[in-house]
Amino acid sequence: MISTERPAAVQRWGRFGIVFAAVWLVFLFEPLAAGWHRRDLASGWIGITATLLFAVVFLSVFSSARRGRMRRELRPPLPQAIGDMTVLVALAVIMTVTLGEAGLASTVFLAVTAVTLLPAIAGGAVALGVAGVVELLATRAGWNVSSLPLAICAAAFAMAGVTALMNRNIALLNRRDEDELRVVQEERARMARDLHDILGHSLTVITVKAQLANRLLDVDADRARVELDDLERLSRDALADVRSAVEGFRGVSLPVEIARAREALRAAGIEADLPNSTDAVPTRLRELFAWTVRESVTNVVRHSGARRCTVTIDDRHVAVVDDGVGTDALLAGNGLTGLRERAAAADARVIVTHPQPRGFSVQVVAEEAP
Repeated sequence: MISTERPAAVQRWGRFGIVFAAVWLVFLFEPLAAGWHRRDLASGWIGITATLLFAVVFLSVFSSARRGRMRRELRPPLPQAIGDMTVLVALAVIMTVTLGEAGLASTVFLAVTAVTLLPAIAGGAVALGVAGVVELLATRAGWNVSSLPLAICAAAFAMAGVTALMNRNIALLNRRDEDELRVVQEERARMARDLHDILGHSLTVITVKAQLANRLLDVDADRARVELDDLERLSRDALADVRSAVEGFRGVSLPVEIARAREALRAAGIEADLPNSTDAVPTRLRELFAWTVRESVTNVVRHSGARRCTVTIDDRHVAVVDDGVGTDALLAGNGLTGLRERAAAADARVIVTHPQPRGFSVQVVAEEAP
């Protein structure tokens, strides 16, 4: 499961983020002072009230957007963003109507909020529109705010850069989580396939042998005992194979290697003819045969250029044959050298041949068990 818990440092910055936003409200002191100077008029109190509400709404919008980014949301839903912008614009209009030039201090906050909440193009258009309206109002009313449009554009541009950086980081984090989730899902699917390949046939054989032994108990006790011994061996081998699969293939298991060989050959575009059962292989040879399949199929995939690969297994013999080009360079390779050493330790022989007209064959033949 992908963890969504935020680090403690991120949580602390999230709590103090509202304080950093509140610092910029110092620029609203001018409209508050202008309203206080007009406190003998209704317009002054209306302007003060509108300014205070503007500050509260701005902090609320900023805090909401920050919480959304903590949840890895690039921006709030568009209807919510439009609603927040509408409220701020309405309050800014009231401030400007009641307080005059001082009320235009709200326009910088409008531009910054627009590029924070809205998509990039829309936010930039709103910021430019606000700067144009300020210029138009200042020209008609004769207000001395020549630097304000430039300040609006500069603040919007700076906030757009910060917002783009935060959105890029959020997108990277989301993509990382998606990749991790996909890896987990692929691993679960692979494990399910491997367990099916490992246990499907083995459990069927175990069930059949258990039924046979049960029927033979009253008919042929010696034969029933043989079946029960075989049943115990198969059960132990199946358990070992499952443990090997669950532990991530730290060891080798014959059914696991057959399953891996099937996937590797399929991915390489090589037609595979593989055994469905490995139950006949005695316990003492299963690891050796697993290494044989692993090393040989790896060579087939990497070096053979083959179109078909066949693996055959019985109680004393395993063979991996392909129809590729065949190369004597493999005879001195570390893989076959190690395989010969393993085979010698298990009283077996490695036989390498070149089938005609083309191909390469690796066989491991075990001596009769004493």
